[in-house]
Amino acid sequence: MEQVGKFSFPSELTSSPVGEKIAWAMNEQGKRNVYFAEGPDFSPVKLTQFNEDDGQEISSLRFSADGHWLLFVRGGDHGGGNASSTVNALNMPTLPKVEIWKINLSTQKAEAVVEGDDFFIGPQNQLLFLKSGQVWKADLMDSEKPAQLFQVKGYVNALEFSPDGKKLAFTVSRGGHQLLGIYENQETPIHWIAPSFHRYSQPKWSPDGSQIAFIKTLGGSGAAFPLLEPRHVPWEIWVADVKAGEGKMLWKAPETLRGSYRYGFFAFPNAKELVFESYHEGWQHLFALDLASKNIQPLTPGEYMVEQIKLNAAGDVLVFSANTGSAKEDLDRRHVGSLDLKSKKLTWETSGEGIEAYPVKAGEKLAFLSATPQRSHLVTIKSGNETKLLQESSIPDDFPQSQLVKPKQISFKAPDGTTVYGQLFEKEGGAAKKPGVVFIHGGPQRQMLLGWSYMDYYSNTYAYNQYLAELGFVVLSVNYRLGIGYGYEFHRPAYGYYQGAVEYQDIKAGGEFLAALTQVDADKIGVYGGSYGGYLTALALARDSDLFKVGVDIHGVHDLDGRYDLPEGYEVAPDYEKAKEVAWKSSPIADLATWKSPVLFIHSDDDRNVEVSQTTDLIRRFEELEKPYEAVLIPGDTHHWMKWENMVRVGNLTADFLKKHLMEKKDGRP
Repeated sequence: MEQVGKFSFPSELTSSPVGEKIAWAMNEQGKRNVYFAEGPDFSPVKLTQFNEDDGQEISSLRFSADGHWLLFVRGGDHGGGNASSTVNALNMPTLPKVEIWKINLSTQKAEAVVEGDDFFIGPQNQLLFLKSGQVWKADLMDSEKPAQLFQVKGYVNALEFSPDGKKLAFTVSRGGHQLLGIYENQETPIHWIAPSFHRYSQPKWSPDGSQIAFIKTLGGSGAAFPLLEPRHVPWEIWVADVKAGEGKMLWKAPETLRGSYRYGFFAFPNAKELVFESYHEGWQHLFALDLASKNIQPLTPGEYMVEQIKLNAAGDVLVFSANTGSAKEDLDRRHVGSLDLKSKKLTWETSGEGIEAYPVKAGEKLAFLSATPQRSHLVTIKSGNETKLLQESSIPDDFPQSQLVKPKQISFKAPDGTTVYGQLFEKEGGAAKKPGVVFIHGGPQRQMLLGWSYMDYYSNTYAYNQYLAELGFVVLSVNYRLGIGYGYEFHRPAYGYYQGAVEYQDIKAGGEFLAALTQVDADKIGVYGGSYGGYLTALALARDSDLFKVGVDIHGVHDLDGRYDLPEGYEVAPDYEKAKEVAWKSSPIADLATWKSPVLFIHSDDDRNVEVSQTTDLIRRFEELEKPYEAVLIPGDTHHWMKWENMVRVGNLTADFLKKHLMEKKDGRP
């Protein structure tokens, strides 16, 4: 586990607005540092010296407008709630700080600027950050102390500089409505753009600064509609004249479930059009909205989804990652596409058996993360038809690249006829009948792939699955409903999670599929998963102990009884009592009477995604019922195992527990 846990994981790949410069953060066994490379040779340079496995994340890496500075946030956990709160995975007596850092690329000196997070850089190298819902300014040259830029009622949550850097658009939440304002200077009143009783978000300036576009959604709380009935969430795209402050609607999403609002890419790349991401045709795709005609044009048609979308500095090329290609297996991969906004020509830049993600343009060149089923992610440069892999020499000598298996794409049917996809990990040879393990990813809006994930948490679990395969297990990773990559209806089914857990049938069907394989011992099927996967693991053990003989529940959700607050006043949803009953019956705790399988619970106590009380309360119920269990509490770390040593430990704990119950005889011998 320690060897396969030494996978490389780059993140935060970003490019400079000028020149051929890129930067990224690299996690090497918990030591997180910033690297920089510049064309034409793109030789990596390590710019920071954080050489301890201390759990301190690097996030929000970006260049200044002139390309002379790099800025980033060090600390916190930006994969969940309370992201800006410090992480103390080393359990030190003094808490680490969450700070904005700067690197002068001329001197390569790295230093902290200010305690803070959520920063923004303007065209004139203005540095702003949000603190307690207000806007503060800092100085890259250290000539001024940080100070609040302006005061405003409410909670500021988005900033956008005008192209000339002289004005600042912001959105501020004031309870049931959210306003769009423009700050200019201390002498000029804040200018409100088309104020209404709605919520405005994602403000984007036109290239000449004369207009501003934004997303408009409903304000207030609305009527007490049925809770178990899926409903359309309306949204509109508006544009306003900045000087007059008057706005007009350009496009309204179709009033369908597919056309419901979800946060996505939105840009004002040129004077003629807006580009936005929408799900209204059934897949996450890009569309161009013509300002004059108000017509929309599909830019990425097909049965695949686009994500990780970036606009180049010139505003004429979009790059993105998508799960499509010439092979059916590409549905479970990622490849990079580029879109010329002038000609609307779509070009697929990568193909094959790899995973390519998070692309950015570096001048005329393309940079992205790339992995294979056996090699974890590294930064790659593409120029024309030539590619260059950076930092390949940094792969540890004992990383077992050649021993890793290539997972196979499989599919099976759920009882209601839904096609469910997954990946099968199996090492050649071994016993005629092997024990099987179902792995359940978290999220649930995730997709496990036929190679290393582009997300750190799921690279961890990919490593776990490889380790289990090496030990002799046949591992089935199930991409169940509520996950991404297979269209809207798969992603947003009715009656999921606390509204009925319809997705659990995919997990059970996966266990039955695995048990039916000729090389698998049907009496030795285990299950494990983390977060939402921990929730479904607990459901599997509680509902189907005869199928799932043992499980490891890692920071799972167990009690959904409180998903609906007690209403105040007279008006109550007509199905309120039914919804509460369904939430209870969707919880693992509702089926404790039939839970017979051995279980290992693992949870950290600074978890910002799933409260540790979810496991604490379930363990109390186990003790009250005198049910056996094993448990490991990890103090100080978070949901994402910010300390590498803890990530490896959880992998070992999981594997050892499954081995004990599925591979060893009663006397302890294999």
